[in-house]
Amino acid sequence: MPVNPQVAEDSLGGRRAGARWNDAVVADDGDALLEALALVAPGTRLRQGLDRVLQAKRGAIIVFGDDPAVLAICTGGFVLDTAFTPERLSELAKMDGAIILTADASRIARANVHLTPRASIPTSETGTRHRTAERVARSLDVPVVTVSESMSTITVYRGAARHMLQQPGRLIDRAAQAISAVERFKSRFDVALALLSTLEVEDSVSVNDVVAVLQPGEMVVRFTEEVEGYLVELGEDGRLIRLQIEELGAGVEETLRLVVLDYVVTDDVAGVGAGEGREGGRAGWSSPNGESPTRDAGRDPRASALKARADQALAALHDLSHDELMGRTAVAAVLGFDPAPGVLDLPAEARGYRLLHRLPRVSEAVIERIVERFATLPRLMEASLADLEKVGGVGEAKARSVKDGLSRMVEASILERYE
Repeated sequence: MPVNPQVAEDSLGGRRAGARWNDAVVADDGDALLEALALVAPGTRLRQGLDRVLQAKRGAIIVFGDDPAVLAICTGGFVLDTAFTPERLSELAKMDGAIILTADASRIARANVHLTPRASIPTSETGTRHRTAERVARSLDVPVVTVSESMSTITVYRGAARHMLQQPGRLIDRAAQAISAVERFKSRFDVALALLSTLEVEDSVSVNDVVAVLQPGEMVVRFTEEVEGYLVELGEDGRLIRLQIEELGAGVEETLRLVVLDYVVTDDVAGVGAGEGREGGRAGWSSPNGESPTRDAGRDPRASALKARADQALAALHDLSHDELMGRTAVAAVLGFDPAPGVLDLPAEARGYRLLHRLPRVSEAVIERIVERFATLPRLMEASLADLEKVGGVGEAKARSVKDGLSRMVEASILERYE
């Protein structure tokens, strides 16, 4: 599909269908386009060659891949089969024809080739070189790069996606702006998360408190993805930016997943508050298709169903537009709450996944069994050592470790409240 200029200008890159990224519509060709951009990133030998072509004020069309499908649309030219060097690329660009490289750009297969893709393939380009490049990329799904002699630009094509390379300085400026936004949202996320932890141990969480964590966390993820897109194109010029964004985004996605696991509404509590209708965590539960669950090799099918429901909620959260994400009711609806007036004031009870993950030396399997046994965090907080020892895989030492860890969280919450 052709690039939509309106979509291309949207700066909120993301994992949604038709994702926006770096002024290009990536859509289903996103991963392939990123691979192509990595080939021409600053610091690579191919980028050095392209820069030499630009400096010489010449044009070029370069196709990656010398397989039979590519050779079938090639006429004329001559076979080289020689190692790639930036200098050779610059010299070969003096000729009008296309240059054929191997898929990894390590060798120059042919030069001065005339490309003959089908004229019926749609293209939004106007220049002869760029129209040919887009048609080849669409028909063969191989990376194609053009250097414009008149505009002094480099454009990468792959499948239905295209992207014009930006100057490194401009990309660094945009990445810096995105990092600044990540820092602001990360600060909000940390504050909201600390408050949620305090409210959880005091059993006074509302839906609004959960939404207050999901909103900035999702914004951190989105801007992090945007910066990662810039980093692909920046290559070695983005080393320091990569260190910054990795530090800022570390652990945010996993924390969002645990928060959603704690509060997403499942079939057994649909239509009621998060803390209602969970007696024992078993009564009335059914699988999503309405059938009664059966145990598979000792694994609780409710845990698998819960994780699947959490994955759906996370995907729905990622699909929200910016305006929807800023509307708290829409975020609550993602978790399965009825988007009615007053929904944000409803009480909510955590299952305990996130706080249990904060405890040292407690495995994922043990956490699942604890959540299965107690269903909600308030019940877990009230559990005695004897109750915890009844959980499979939890002996006396582990039970005491869990109990002491949760007690320390309660004490820390009280201290923070009155400091």
